[in-house]
Amino acid sequence: MTQEHQSRRRRRLTATVTDLEVAVQRAFLVGVQLPGMNGEDAERSLDELTLLTDTAGSEPVDQELVRRQSIDAATFIGSGKADELADLSKALDIDVVVFDNALSPAQQRNLMKVFGCDVVDREALILDIFAQHAHSKEGALQVELALLRYHLPRLRGKGKTLSQQAGGIGTRGPGETRLETDRRRILSRISKLEAELADTEQHRETQRKRRRRSRIPQVAIVGYTNAGKSTLLNTLTDAGALVEDRLFATLDPTVRKLALADGSTVLLADTVGFVRRLPHHLVEAFKSTLAEAAQSDLLLHVVDGTDPDPEGQIAAVRQVLDDIGAAEVPELLVVNKTDAMSGARTTRMVNVYPDAVHISALQGRGLDELLERVAVLTSPQTVTLSLEVPYHRGDIVAAAHRLGEVTGEKHDENGTILDVRVPTALTSRFTDFAR
Repeated sequence: MTQEHQSRRRRRLTATVTDLEVAVQRAFLVGVQLPGMNGEDAERSLDELTLLTDTAGSEPVDQELVRRQSIDAATFIGSGKADELADLSKALDIDVVVFDNALSPAQQRNLMKVFGCDVVDREALILDIFAQHAHSKEGALQVELALLRYHLPRLRGKGKTLSQQAGGIGTRGPGETRLETDRRRILSRISKLEAELADTEQHRETQRKRRRRSRIPQVAIVGYTNAGKSTLLNTLTDAGALVEDRLFATLDPTVRKLALADGSTVLLADTVGFVRRLPHHLVEAFKSTLAEAAQSDLLLHVVDGTDPDPEGQIAAVRQVLDDIGAAEVPELLVVNKTDAMSGARTTRMVNVYPDAVHISALQGRGLDELLERVAVLTSPQTVTLSLEVPYHRGDIVAAAHRLGEVTGEKHDENGTILDVRVPTALTSRFTDFAR
């Protein structure tokens, strides 16, 4: 073993490798931009892949954005480009090539032959991270189920790869022992996991019914990974949830009681963070956990105000919420990290998201307003009003958005017509404009 290779070794604890010294993989990242795809979005996605790779414990050495008119059925990027990148990866002593796109089993096998090393896609990378970070029994079961569903169609031609507990991307995960030798065993294990998770879901549903009987409103914190959800939960409730400046630092949900300014109480739950193109296997496996969001009375959608593409983050989160049946749950947008935002960025975010609460969970800024809005939006005593507000009374329209839940909005020659649900105690503020 060369001295350089020895210098790249470290100790790492994973789901299947405990106290085993393994080499830190050198990773080469590949993104593909197809027609109709914005170049900035492709670059941003590749940058996010760099963070994901680092979170998985590998070293991103270099990256390449390939522009193609269509996907090659055999190698995704075409044989010529694959040969070119294979030469480059060999010169860089690369251990694993990570694609920012979903690869078919055949494409993955063909690329492994060309590159002469492990080739994984974005889905395998995220599953690997979840395998490392899921600590609760339910979380471990969910990740194992997702891993088995992902690996099942990829068993052909794997040889001994899956049974080697090497600790690299794509090799981790509970229960991954000689998966390639017995497909029936995998299917049997999947059935067993589904049954265990169904029992867990039944237990969760019993807990939810108990909470509903207590009539305590339920509020779920959702958002893009690393947006500051756990920091917000800790600041509001002293929950002690892990806070780390890494993607997917926490996976297991935490529920705490939160006292509001008006004396009422809500149950506040943290949830797993989302990313663009969250693997379908993972969404399916984590549905029982994500159901906490779908069955909540209010979603606190936390957005990283310092991110260069907050709109993209919001769209990605809302897509997952739609997938799990939570799209209709009332949502309060919370722009976080205002302490690190420039004046120009702050002004832009206020203009683009005027109904959002702008906070710094780290420094405790804006939390009083946040708690007031939560109290208003979770108040059980509400009334629905139909308002016609003259255009010169924009303050009333802003108040309706700030203090209530606007369910309909349109405009005519006389002004803005709103359908809004507001706390009964605040109806006097809007009665002059009732239709």
